[in-house]
Amino acid sequence: MPESKVRKAAAEKKKAADRTQLAQQRSDRDRTVAAPGSRQWVPPTFITVGLLGVLWLVVYYITASVGITVPLLTDLGAWNVLIGMGLMAGAFALATLWK
Repeated sequence: MPESKVRKAAAEKKKAADRTQLAQQRSDRDRTVAAPGSRQWVPPTFITVGLLGVLWLVVYYITASVGITVPLLTDLGAWNVLIGMGLMAGAFALATLWK
């Protein structure tokens, strides 16, 4: 049995619906790619905090062994070890946020 002809208006309506559906799919895909909750800030942050902790300890140990007086470091005394280790522990805690 032969198929009936599709009216021109109906064909254009279907094309318009297909275009809007395709545009909606593209916008949905774009939204999932550019998620606002991305965690690209985590690796540079935890590397910086970890290196800051190591640097804090190195500077403290070098200045303490040579006898150089640095106003903040010298006043803190043995608390410098806790600060340096705390910064490194904070870096490891930040690393757990990385996806």
